[in-house]
Amino acid sequence: MMRINKSIFLCLACLFSAVGCQIKKHIPEGELLYTGATLDIEAPDVKDFKSVEEELQSLLRPEPNSKFLGSYFGLWAYYKSQKEKPGFINRFLNKKFGEEPVYFSQVNPERTEELILNRLENRGFFYGTASSESISGEKFAEVKYSAKVGRPYVLKEFKLDRDSLQIEHDINSLLADSDFQPGSRFDLNSLNKERERLDSELKQKGYYNFNNDFLIFEADTNISDSARQFNLYLRLKNNIPENSTLKYQVDQIKVYPNYSLDNENEPVDTVHLDGKEFLQGTVVFKPELLNDYILIEKGEMYDPKNSRLSSNRLSSIGNYKYVNLRYEEMDFKDSLGHLAASFQLSPMTKRSVRAELLGVSKSNNFAGPALNLVFRNRNLFKGGENFNISANIGYEFQIAGGDRSGLHSLELGLKADLIFPRVIFFVPIKEKFSYSVPKTKISVGTEYLSRGGLYQLNSLFTSYGYFWNANKFAYHEINPININIVNLTKSSPEFDEILANNPFLQRSFDQNFIVGINYIFNYNKINDPIRKHGYFFGLGIDFAGNLMAGIDNLFGENNGKILGLEYARYGKFDFDFRYHFNFNKNQTIATRLFAGIGVPIGNSSSLPYSKQYFSGGPNSIRAFRIRSIGPGSYRPEEFNNDSYFDQSGDIRLEGNIEYRFPMVSFLKGALFMDAGNIWLMNENEALPGGKFSSSWWNEIAVGTGFGLRVDIDFFVIRFDLATPLRKPFLEEGQRWGNTFDVGSKTWRRENLIFNFAIGYPF
Repeated sequence: MMRINKSIFLCLACLFSAVGCQIKKHIPEGELLYTGATLDIEAPDVKDFKSVEEELQSLLRPEPNSKFLGSYFGLWAYYKSQKEKPGFINRFLNKKFGEEPVYFSQVNPERTEELILNRLENRGFFYGTASSESISGEKFAEVKYSAKVGRPYVLKEFKLDRDSLQIEHDINSLLADSDFQPGSRFDLNSLNKERERLDSELKQKGYYNFNNDFLIFEADTNISDSARQFNLYLRLKNNIPENSTLKYQVDQIKVYPNYSLDNENEPVDTVHLDGKEFLQGTVVFKPELLNDYILIEKGEMYDPKNSRLSSNRLSSIGNYKYVNLRYEEMDFKDSLGHLAASFQLSPMTKRSVRAELLGVSKSNNFAGPALNLVFRNRNLFKGGENFNISANIGYEFQIAGGDRSGLHSLELGLKADLIFPRVIFFVPIKEKFSYSVPKTKISVGTEYLSRGGLYQLNSLFTSYGYFWNANKFAYHEINPININIVNLTKSSPEFDEILANNPFLQRSFDQNFIVGINYIFNYNKINDPIRKHGYFFGLGIDFAGNLMAGIDNLFGENNGKILGLEYARYGKFDFDFRYHFNFNKNQTIATRLFAGIGVPIGNSSSLPYSKQYFSGGPNSIRAFRIRSIGPGSYRPEEFNNDSYFDQSGDIRLEGNIEYRFPMVSFLKGALFMDAGNIWLMNENEALPGGKFSSSWWNEIAVGTGFGLRVDIDFFVIRFDLATPLRKPFLEEGQRWGNTFDVGSKTWRRENLIFNFAIGYPF
């Protein structure tokens, strides 16, 4: 194997050396290939100078041709395609990887020097110097820039030039909160941000027609012969429109709950409520309910924040295609502007039926086709209520070699949801959540699950809870009532034997009555494409059985059963943190850390089976087959579908890192490494080595691999090929390492794991 690796390395070295030689002969006579520029900056010790340095470095244009492993592969592909008969392969390489050459004749060092000095002056560093030196060889050239930066000008005093108008008094009161304080460095970007801040604050005070272009900054540097200081003066432009200096009051609010261009001329009835006029023909939305979503009040000053939030709240109901808020100016009186506000709300279709044929990849590592049918009735009681009935059928499996390749399931489900766009509680709650209104959700449903001919489960469930977005990043969900009744209706002799050999597993299936409360919090800043650093934080809390235990103590026999059903009692906590570093919109390093713990309470010795953790599979540690890791250092006597049920636990710890990069068109690639395991809270004689201990770190499984993703905007099909690096079920001292004997069929069967899934793993 070592000789093969050396041969590959030598072949690659020769290939890229040949590419480098061919580049030189293609460079036209009289041209030099531009290889880039450097910038050496001599500057005093100044706070926050790093951002200035980064801005100066960005001025070094143009960008030279990129290199891959030290070779101009893209440029080579371009030159090869320029031949008289380039051939299909060369044309293809140029289309996908080719780069037009960047020659030294395209570089303008003098212009770059001017830009460097300009940016320094914009940042307060006046009287600097910039120079450049061109260094050329036989076929290549580069530029070395130098900049000398002096001490910056700092603020001595910042004040308003005059304050005779009411708006100037308001501006003067806002300067106390300015970031410009004595000692601040002169910075043009900061001045622009200050203008935007003042404009936003003035609009918040009711100046509807004000514009930040009406503000002018003037700097005076002639205040000291020795110190580099300046005074900053702020004033309004001359001859600005009169209405831009007036505050505006909202005198009229009209709401059209059923707005459409087709029925503009239809007769309407008007309902007056809290200073608002609700205009509609037949009642589409009850005014007393719609009124709670609108934060604008008659007689108050114009407030852009409340205007924006009112539109957000109305949109969050989920019944309207468009929410349009318009203001019209009315006549001036008493040195005050007056506005008429109108909300034009265009409803969605009241009833709809949708059928979806899906490729599903679940968190339990099963994937497969599914069919969903959804009936939706919007605005059921004329208060924005949504009533949904959904039915689904799904067949799930994991594509993997080995003894577990036959693992599959059939799932049928029927569910009804009633969602109120407000808080429904036993006492009235008039909430004024600013960003969006919490919704109340009542759910009831049933599911049928057949797992690979081993057993069949029927379940009934119902829940009552609330969910809402605190802002565009934060999501909350709490279900104070969550009831699940699970019944093992049929089991095969093989599965009965599995349960008989593992009392803990038997107990987890006996606990078929789950009554609890759960809470979910997500904070997501990953999906913003312009964000260099994206992150996601998820928290899940789940408690069950405490209420049942109290009832059992008061009225029962304290035997862990209610109405003949054994209830589960536990506490469960999940922590999910993800961080994405985006080099650009196409290249990302994605990481994830997941930690979860479930604690059986009272008579419960283990979590219900549906609540247990597992490890291995396409959304977990991809170098191991589904549920083939743990708990701890436990290893089944045989890896097959029967051992699938033994390998679950109460504790899970997992970390992943993945480098994602583009390949061709919609095809993307990934290199990844995964690590983790699961453990038990209590000792289980049937699973030796499964209990969590102080040496947990020595029982971590590690795997690595590469993947292909077919990314077509609205969905992603994922293929991953992985191999283990560390196997925790082996004897200590033998867990690390892999022979990488790719030529061996046995090695490939045991160590090359293929995973198929829908969507990215994290």
